[in-house]
Amino acid sequence: MAYTVPPAPAGPVPSQYCVCKVELSICGQNLLDRDVTSKSDPFCVLFMEVNGKWVELDRTETAVNNLNPAFAKKFVIDYHFEEVQKLKFALFDQDKSSMQLYEHDFLGEFSCTLGMIVSSKKITRALLLGNGKPAGKGMITIAAQELSDNRVITLSMAGRKLDKKDLFGKSDPFLEFYKPGDDGKWMLVHRTEVIKYTLDPVWKPFTVPLVSLCDGDVEKLIKVMCYDYDSDGGHDFIGEFQTSVAKMCEAQDASPLELECINPKKQKKKKNYKNSGIIIVKSCKITRDFSFLDYILGGCQLMFTVGIDFTASNGNPRDPSSLHYINPMGTNEYLSAIWAVGQIIQDYDSDKMFPALGFGAQLPPDWKVSHEFAINFNPTNPFCSGVEGIVQAYSACLPHIRFYGPTNFSPIVNHVARFAAQATQQQAASQYFILLIITDGVISDMEETRQAVVQASKLPMSIIIVGVGNADFAAMEFLDGDGRVLRSASGEEAARDIVQFVPFRDFRNAPKETLAKAVLAELPQQVVQYFKHQNLPPIHSEPA
Repeated sequence: MAYTVPPAPAGPVPSQYCVCKVELSICGQNLLDRDVTSKSDPFCVLFMEVNGKWVELDRTETAVNNLNPAFAKKFVIDYHFEEVQKLKFALFDQDKSSMQLYEHDFLGEFSCTLGMIVSSKKITRALLLGNGKPAGKGMITIAAQELSDNRVITLSMAGRKLDKKDLFGKSDPFLEFYKPGDDGKWMLVHRTEVIKYTLDPVWKPFTVPLVSLCDGDVEKLIKVMCYDYDSDGGHDFIGEFQTSVAKMCEAQDASPLELECINPKKQKKKKNYKNSGIIIVKSCKITRDFSFLDYILGGCQLMFTVGIDFTASNGNPRDPSSLHYINPMGTNEYLSAIWAVGQIIQDYDSDKMFPALGFGAQLPPDWKVSHEFAINFNPTNPFCSGVEGIVQAYSACLPHIRFYGPTNFSPIVNHVARFAAQATQQQAASQYFILLIITDGVISDMEETRQAVVQASKLPMSIIIVGVGNADFAAMEFLDGDGRVLRSASGEEAARDIVQFVPFRDFRNAPKETLAKAVLAELPQQVVQYFKHQNLPPIHSEPA
């Protein structure tokens, strides 16, 4: 069958928060055979949804006469955690040399989000025809890999018996590291600090990206130059040497590597010139500076919990002025916040079962106030299936509870923190917990909440607070420690900033994607910060 696609609008607008680039490898299995005399000649086309339309991004080469192709051409995409990036992979049998897709026979397609692919690292799915039916036994396999060299090198350097350059004292030595540039000239990549008044300096260990030092090629020659610092900028040259990262990595704590520091002019002039001192590589270690995507591709699951404010200040949910009133469009600010955040995070949780809790309401049959109840009224199993399940449970519970108060956050924060604490016993980067609290007002238990947040900051956990309505949210801003450290009432400091607050009113008239970008922008950094602080690499990571 022929396949048509609408003319492509302008390409995707890049987000300001690009986490990195992802490379996608494509294989097909058991593709439909559209050719009479031979097998199909398949190629794959990648589309991305932009403003509700599919835009072609790239194509693979054509695999001639092959129903089980493994395409050499890779797709490279900017990955944005805080966006839903919808992709479509369509396979065609090349019939002509035309670039127009309707000139080629359609073999099937598969649609998903980029988040689904990276959270699984590799997926195999059935190909579908335009009518939604299976394309025979055709399958597609998509594998994701982060496109970045995240290796860093840490060097500990020292010197011995360096040339004395100052008339009335010893030298003030420092080192400069250079790599060859594309133009053939040496390019400065790092300068150490100056060590004053010594011919036997010991510089502080320093860490630089391996790409910066040698373009990621450990065999590439680099040049190290040693100077005596002069405050007027006319630094005196002591000597230099060339080496490689591979050579420097021979240095061990017990057996450092010694390299002669040579001044070529002195070497030419003096017959008995030996060197201008020794530069010592005390240790050289290459490690990986893991990114958010490394942890996700390595198998880390994002565990999502929702906390919903059912206090009386929201108003009667049957009254159109209530923040919990579900309008004829089937939504309200609470539901909008749940959808915006949940539809992104759900791609990173394999079972997509999310606890949904309420607080500040009286519950049947005895009408006692609860600050951490399951909105599906099943305390032993508060899980909802996907974001749709949360929305259904929320709508179903509204007629059965009485809005009350006060607005206590700490029980729900502590509830999720207990699960996060259990996860730390695995001593692995396997789970990170995200609590979304949606509220309309001022926190009643501020002291207890501050204490709960400070304790949670030591755990694999982040808190997103979305303020709905037009209340004064100054207290929420206080919990969001941007620019300052949050402290408990006893003075204990938060280990890190884990709270992100946004008022929904700032996004009422903006596209729904904007809210998700605002609340999730800091999350990748928070995940990496926690696991790095705990010295936990991704579960499945390659050695440096």
